[in-house]
Amino acid sequence: MTSESVEIEIPQPATPAPQFTQLFSATRRGARLARLLAVEQLVAWGWSRDGERTDAAALVAAELAASAVTHGRLDGRGFRLGLALLPTARLRIEVTDQRGERLPVAPREAVEGGRGLVIVDVLAAEWGVHPYPPSGKTIWAEVSGTRPGSR
Repeated sequence: MTSESVEIEIPQPATPAPQFTQLFSATRRGARLARLLAVEQLVAWGWSRDGERTDAAALVAAELAASAVTHGRLDGRGFRLGLALLPTARLRIEVTDQRGERLPVAPREAVEGGRGLVIVDVLAAEWGVHPYPPSGKTIWAEVSGTRPGSR
């Protein structure tokens, strides 16, 4: 008998993207707190507190949270904010509410009480909505994690 050495490569799990998830009450105060905690999480991940990209991400998070409070609220139910740093150097912001039947419609121009998705559309590289079973929806947006022109 001969002994042969066989080298087996065992795939290592990919490093998971840094993530943050928090539930909030579906109130104006909950929406404000979601924006504030989003900024604190980005700072903890090394983003500049006063940077343009942090401001853009905070505004997108605030608009999505306000939309959940205004259009996705069910009495006694809150909304969920999720943040994830993606390998594509983007920040994914997700807000999940309980009103899956009330899907957002992107307005063509800013009108009173309907500017939120116009702002999201301008600041986000892309955004969309998907169902959150059994009866909710998640509106997501991805914003650049790097300054324009930087690597």
